Amino acid sequence: MLYTDKAIIVEGKYDKIKLSSVIDGVIIQTNGFELYKNEEKRRMIKLFADKAGIIILTDSDSAGFQIRNYIKSFVCGDKITNVYIPDIFGKEKRKDKPSKEGKLGVEGVSAEILIKAFESSGALCEKTSGKNITNLDLYELGLVGIKGAHSKRKALLKALDLPEHISSKAMLDILNKCFSKDELINTLYEISPYK
Repeated sequence: MLYTDKAIIVEGKYDKIKLSSVIDGVIIQTNGFELYKNEEKRRMIKLFADKAGIIILTDSDSAGFQIRNYIKSFVCGDKITNVYIPDIFGKEKRKDKPSKEGKLGVEGVSAEILIKAFESSGALCEKTSGKNITNLDLYELGLVGIKGAHSKRKALLKALDLPEHISSKAMLDILNKCFSKDELINTLYEISPYK
């Protein structure tokens, strides 16, 4: 499995499922053009971009390029790595007919094509020895598994401009991509439940 320390932005859930079989990393789906209306998702993408950088992997059709360009409008260009899949005509297995332009999207291309696209972009890196922040750390900091953890977690997510409904696992992924353990502890002491 390939590894990247940058968050990967894809269009839909089937793209995310396909990519999860190839890449070990954080994958964020835009849900197509819903990104235009979702301020929380844009803030989360911007946070990842500012801390670790992002990879944009959209379909090769005009809609994919429109979403790619929209992300570039709110994320600084030097924080973006673009990964492109080639124009391959066909139909995804789960669909009754080809897309409007007849091109396969991320979900429809083979794992080999995805791997080649990532390798040629230079977006991959060596896997590090492990995460800095663990589930045990979250427990010891009162963010999971104890009374009042939900309100502390909600306050942390608000302070970080992240959606309040993300899971503990997703939160852990985000924290490990964007913060050291010391930075997390400092942030916790700056918000009200810890004062």
